Amino acid sequence: MTYKLTIPIYNMEKQSSHKSLFRWYDPPLLWGLPPLVAALIRLFMGSCRVIVTEGAERHNEALRISSGKAVYVTWHQRMAYHFYYGGFKGLSLMVSRSRDGEYAARLATNLGFRCVRGSSTLGGVEALRAMIKLTKGGHLTGMLADGPQGPARVAKIGALAIARAAGIPLIGVLWGADRCWVLNSWDRYIIPKPFAKISICYSPPVWVPQGARGEELELCRRRLEDELNKGTTWCDGFFGRERPWRKVKTSDMPEIGPI
Repeated sequence: MTYKLTIPIYNMEKQSSHKSLFRWYDPPLLWGLPPLVAALIRLFMGSCRVIVTEGAERHNEALRISSGKAVYVTWHQRMAYHFYYGGFKGLSLMVSRSRDGEYAARLATNLGFRCVRGSSTLGGVEALRAMIKLTKGGHLTGMLADGPQGPARVAKIGALAIARAAGIPLIGVLWGADRCWVLNSWDRYIIPKPFAKISICYSPPVWVPQGARGEELELCRRRLEDELNKGTTWCDGFFGRERPWRKVKTSDMPEIGPI
């Protein structure tokens, strides 16, 4: 379900400015496709097995200090397994107001997430306010640090603003797999293959002082980015892999990723 404080899923018949975002075939697809895909994700990702979890103790200690509240963050590249892993935790997510975001929001609600509609480019202020209110009310929050459109693996300010306002930690959650597919997307999106072995890493918590502004806030952003990249490296390195998304450079898709 979409939480009552959230920016609602578009009513395609109500606002002509939004109607142009959709195609004639979207209404039936939006009705039938998300529950089907959600069932397939549970079946598909459920075949994978988490064999190691790094940082569980520091994660639990951070939750103890914050009375069970946190903003979980990851890279857009690592979203695939979190659709399965995070759904069981009932996380609140910020999902863009785009056409693709409409599909993602309905899929996410079928997987157990709460959805707040907005992004850094549209509806961001209202969405951040709703996320802050949810977090202060005790709901765990999930954010894509570099989403929805990058640059890849460069943390944005949104998650820090929520953590600062709510006085809770940012905790990176990364995963790696011994076998995965790599998509030719802007961030080299990865998907674990069936029956893959999974490594999970909870990064050290990043606390944002409530008065943080300017350079102090930028230092927190850089630290979050650094911890997420370290967690990514650890998860991939556990299986002896270095940047599994790395491919031969092409003119339209240069190789990207932390060094």
